[in-house]
Amino acid sequence: MAEMRLENVSVEFPVIGGSKSFRQTLLQRTAGGLIQRSSSDHRRITVKALDNISVDIKNGERVGLIGPNGAGKSTLLRLMAGILEPVSGHMSVEGKVSALFAPGIGMDMEDTGYDNVYNCGLYLGMSRKQISGIMPDIEEFTELGDYLSLPVRTYSSGMVVRLAFAVATAIHPEILLLDEGLGAGDARFAEKAKKRMAELLNRASIIVLASHSNDLIKSLCDKAIFMSAGKIEMFGDVDEVIEFYKESQKPSAA
Repeated sequence: MAEMRLENVSVEFPVIGGSKSFRQTLLQRTAGGLIQRSSSDHRRITVKALDNISVDIKNGERVGLIGPNGAGKSTLLRLMAGILEPVSGHMSVEGKVSALFAPGIGMDMEDTGYDNVYNCGLYLGMSRKQISGIMPDIEEFTELGDYLSLPVRTYSSGMVVRLAFAVATAIHPEILLLDEGLGAGDARFAEKAKKRMAELLNRASIIVLASHSNDLIKSLCDKAIFMSAGKIEMFGDVDEVIEFYKESQKPSAA
């Protein structure tokens, strides 16, 4: 049974270097987490991107992350993926985590399409045997034919996206993390890509999706987390959380 539990987790980023005027501008203009001075060195500035986050996501749940830019949604996903380490608190994960943040990461334009399927598959945590097993599916979905034996630099931009999308959606995740939607190139593949994406989502035991589209969150998720300034403001039923978020964005009466 897949499960992900975070207990009082915080993530900080040091602001390294930069002039005094730069640091002053950062303090004045940032829209993200809490900007603070280090307790050990007052000249050192840190950004508390996540502040004392506690949440328990259980098997079968589809959770949407909503909130303004800089709220901490992408940082939370990267923490869940193991890319970031917390400075405090504890995170426990039951199940294999697969993160789709930027399809095409690990792709080399000088390598062939086939080589890139292996490169991207390994990046996504698949074994060589698993990658060999999905190759016929990649060939069928992409419709790239002999181009798969050619360097990716010979592809059009739509062909590159199609190949990246095919690999990214061939995984069998237990816990699937998504940052916004995945594109699949030209309009002719829209329906084909939509069906493939639905199949991917059905294979996952847990989904956590960050998006600015409330309609997308509603269509894919049954729960939602509203984040602001690195904190969780509300976690619960997707419709209730989205309504709470909308109300919070309305200008207060004078």
